[in-house]
Amino acid sequence: MYLDESYILYKLACHLTDADDFELIHMSQHEELWLEKREGKTSHVIRLFHGGFDWKNHLKNDIGQVFQKAKAVKRHLRGKHVEIHNIYIAEHAPVDNWDVLKKPMQLNEKNPVKMNVYYLSANEKEEELARLRDAVGTAFRLPDEVLSESDKEEAVLNCKSRLADQLRQKEQELQEVFSYGKPFLTYFLLAVNIFIFLLLELNGKSTSTETLIKFGAKYNPAIIENGEWWRIVTSMFLHIGIFHILMNMLAVYYLGTVVERIYGSFRFLIIYFLAGIGGGLASFAFTTNVSAGASGALFGLFGALLFFGCIHKRIFFQTMGMNLLFIIGINIVFGLIVPQVDNGAHMGGLITGFVASAILFLPKKKNGLIQLSAVILYMLIVPALVVCGVDHNKNSPSYLLMKAEQLISEEQYEEVVDVATKGLQTSNQIEDELESHLLFQRSYAYIELNSIDQAITDLEKSVELNDKFSRAHYNLAVLYGNNGVKDKAVKHINKAYELEPGNEDIEKLYEQLTGNQED
Repeated sequence: MYLDESYILYKLACHLTDADDFELIHMSQHEELWLEKREGKTSHVIRLFHGGFDWKNHLKNDIGQVFQKAKAVKRHLRGKHVEIHNIYIAEHAPVDNWDVLKKPMQLNEKNPVKMNVYYLSANEKEEELARLRDAVGTAFRLPDEVLSESDKEEAVLNCKSRLADQLRQKEQELQEVFSYGKPFLTYFLLAVNIFIFLLLELNGKSTSTETLIKFGAKYNPAIIENGEWWRIVTSMFLHIGIFHILMNMLAVYYLGTVVERIYGSFRFLIIYFLAGIGGGLASFAFTTNVSAGASGALFGLFGALLFFGCIHKRIFFQTMGMNLLFIIGINIVFGLIVPQVDNGAHMGGLITGFVASAILFLPKKKNGLIQLSAVILYMLIVPALVVCGVDHNKNSPSYLLMKAEQLISEEQYEEVVDVATKGLQTSNQIEDELESHLLFQRSYAYIELNSIDQAITDLEKSVELNDKFSRAHYNLAVLYGNNGVKDKAVKHINKAYELEPGNEDIEKLYEQLTGNQED
C-alpha cells in the first residue's frame, strides 16, 4: 500500500505541474511537496504529504504546523492572498470522526491564510479527489490501468526525477541571475568618488559653494547662460560633506554590487550614467539650488532593480522585493518632507534608471518592442526636462538671485539691476527672505552705479522684510554715514553689530560711529 500512496502523490504532483500550471516550490525527502499557482491576487498552494494520523487531534496539530509554515513562506509567494489545499495521502483516515476539519478554515488575523483539508485514504480517495477537482480546477483522475509494482516504482522514480530537475533548474536560474557579472566597476566608481571628495577637501572644502561650482557642481546660471551642460555629469561625482559622501558610497556599494551582478558591467555602467544624467536634468528642471551628488544615479539603480522585478517577479519578491519597495518609499517621503533633499534628482534618477534598464534589458533576454519604446521614451524625457528646466529657471526668483550674484562677480551692474528687478516682479510668489536678498543685490548694483538714493530705498525695504540681515544693516550704516545722517547710521550699525559682533568690518564701523570699543 505504501507504494500505491507514493504513486498517487507523485502522479498528482506531476499532473499539477504539467497540466495545471502549478510550480513546485519545495520537495522534501519525507515525501512532502509544496506547489503554487497564482490566479489574480490569490496564490493557490497545494501541500502534498504522504503520511497519515490515527487520531483527529494529531491531524489537527499537523494542520496547525502547516499554517505556521504557510505564514513563514507567505512573503515568497506571488499572490496577496493565500489559499492552501492541504492533501494527506495515507491508507487509513483517523479513527475518530474528522469531518469537521473538511470545512474551510483560516487564521483570525488581517489578510489571513485560508486552508482546505483533503484526506485521500483507501476508502475515500475518489470522494476527496472530487472535492479537490472542484476546488482547484484540476482534471486529475486515478489511472484506470492496473500496473505492476515495478511499473509503479518506475513511474514514481520518473516523477521524482522530473520534479527534482524542476527545482534544480530554478536554483540554477537564481544563481545565474545573481552572478552574471562581477562588481569591478562598482569598486572603481567608489574609488573615483572618494578621490574627488578628497580633492575637494584639499582645495577649499567640499561644503564650500564656491569650490563646488569650481569643480563642476550643478549650477543653473552657468548651465543656461554659459552652456555648461557638462555639469550634469560632473555633479554626479561631487559630494557635500562627509555625511553625504558616506551615505552615498554605502548605497553605491550595496546597490551597485547587486545591479552589476545582475546586469553585467557594461549594462550597469550605462544605467548608472543614463540615470545620473536623467536625475541631474530633473534637478536642473525643478531645483534652482547648487547641487551635487550621486543620488540620481543611485536611484537609477533602484529603478534597475524594479525593472528586474518586473521580469523576474518571483525571484524579486523572494529575495529583495518588499524591502526594496519600503526603502524607496521611505526615501521619497523623506525627500518630500526635508527641503534640503533634492527630490527632483531622486525621482528623475528612479524613472530614467528604470527606462535605461528597459532599453538594455536583462542579460540573455530581449524584447524588441519594450526596448524600442524605452529608447523613444528616454529621448522624449531628456529634451522635455531641458526645455522645462530652462523655462522654469528663467522665471524663478531663486535662479534670478543666483544669476544676479554671478553678474556682480563679473561687475555687470546694469544687468544686475535688470535681473533683480525681474525677480522682484514676482514678489507675490516668493518668501520675504528671498525678496530681501534680491533687493540687497540690486542695492549693491545701485551703489556701484552711484545711484545712492535708490540703493538706500532697496536696503530699507530689505531690512524691513528681513530684520536679521546684518549685511544690509551694515551697508545702510555706511550710506547714511557718508550722507551725514548719523542717527540712522548709528541705528543700523548697532543692529548689524548685535547680529554679527565678530565681523571685522562691522566692528570697525561700529567703533567709528559710536566711539565705543570692545575690550
